[in-house]
Amino acid sequence: MKVLPFKIAKHATDTLIVQEDRGMSFYDKFHQHEEIQISFIVSGEGSMIVGDTIAEYTPGDILIFGCNVPHVLKSAPSLMESYMISLFFTRESFGTVFFDLPEFFDLSGFFKDLVYGIKVFSEKEKLKELFFEIVEKQEKLDRFIVFLKILKILKEAKTKTISSFVSKRAYTDNEGKRMGKVFQVVMNEFHRDFSLQEIADLTHMTPNAFCRYFKQRTNKTFFQFLIEIRVEHACRLLSRERETTISEISYRCGFKNVSNFNRKFKVIKGMTPSSYKQQQLESHFK
Repeated sequence: MKVLPFKIAKHATDTLIVQEDRGMSFYDKFHQHEEIQISFIVSGEGSMIVGDTIAEYTPGDILIFGCNVPHVLKSAPSLMESYMISLFFTRESFGTVFFDLPEFFDLSGFFKDLVYGIKVFSEKEKLKELFFEIVEKQEKLDRFIVFLKILKILKEAKTKTISSFVSKRAYTDNEGKRMGKVFQVVMNEFHRDFSLQEIADLTHMTPNAFCRYFKQRTNKTFFQFLIEIRVEHACRLLSRERETTISEISYRCGFKNVSNFNRKFKVIKGMTPSSYKQQQLESHFK
């Protein structure tokens, strides 16, 4: 299967696609598609890359990716089944002028932010009920009515953009395969050392050419990206393994010494690993 672009399976008469993904992992290839994607994470957790940003997703998250926004959801090793309900549509799915009607003027800001990916922070219980409802509906009109309800709530919900930079240039198939190889090996093996030559060889480029290529498409260097992957994984361990020492966590995430780990963690998260661990512990007991 091609990494990029990715085609959403649909019938010729489908305008709104409702898709359920179940299994021990989601589609963990870096990909993009022309459809806007609204997803509710019912169960499962892991890391995601959206544009230039690495973040985590957890059960209950509602994520939205715009047209051709490159992204990947990498499930964390777990016995928990990954289950996601997703809606796919384009701005032209219901007619070329449908979303230009006066009734949808308030959605203009919503569509604008989609190019960076969006995470929803409010109205999640209402949205959760509607996601389960739309899955149960069999008639297309009934599903469409629920879809409009979801859009109405999203218009009023508090959201935050996930990424700060997304290349305006859509990936070609070859470019997607290159970036997909890099992202996949790093997300799977972030704990080990990498040489620039090794990564450049994956893309069949020279190290200098690869560095320029990667920076143009992610707005950061390869090693910045690697450190962010490691820190994001460390956040998950700090939240869940309360008895594990910070020194051990730093080593498991690929850092050679705890002082370097503390320094990099603070730059990215704005606090030390110990402060983050305490914050997570306090929020758990609220």
